[in-house]
Amino acid sequence: MPLDGLTDDEVRTILLGTRRIAVVGASDKPNRPSYGVFGFLLDRGYGAIPVNPALDGRSVHGMAAVASLEEAGPLDMVDVFRRSEDTGPVVDEAIRLGAKSIWLQLGIWNEDAARRARAAGIPIVMDRCPVIEWSRLRLPPRVPAGVA
Repeated sequence: MPLDGLTDDEVRTILLGTRRIAVVGASDKPNRPSYGVFGFLLDRGYGAIPVNPALDGRSVHGMAAVASLEEAGPLDMVDVFRRSEDTGPVVDEAIRLGAKSIWLQLGIWNEDAARRARAAGIPIVMDRCPVIEWSRLRLPPRVPAGVA
């Protein structure tokens, strides 16, 4: 069983039911995983917003970065590229802002933050990459219109 305890159907529902994603820790450097994942999300038809105070106002794949998660709202999912120990405040902010799901990237997990998200009724994916999950679950080329 995966670390986050989510089934394939639950991950599929999150990916196909999401429309707007804030990518915390997005980078404008092509060699960074967050740059590639951000581009992938845009290519799949998501409304994605890069969140990184160091990039405020700069472009990532043609999208203007914002400095804070609050500036990215409203949002469905918060996708996090931060060290595990730095995810707690991001998860708390996502909860406060009413995110519908939280996604912690490969190698990232924080069980305390996950408990808080679950207690708020928000599913949290941990230690997974949407690019890998998309392929593994054989999802369509783009998110279907009208689902959410």
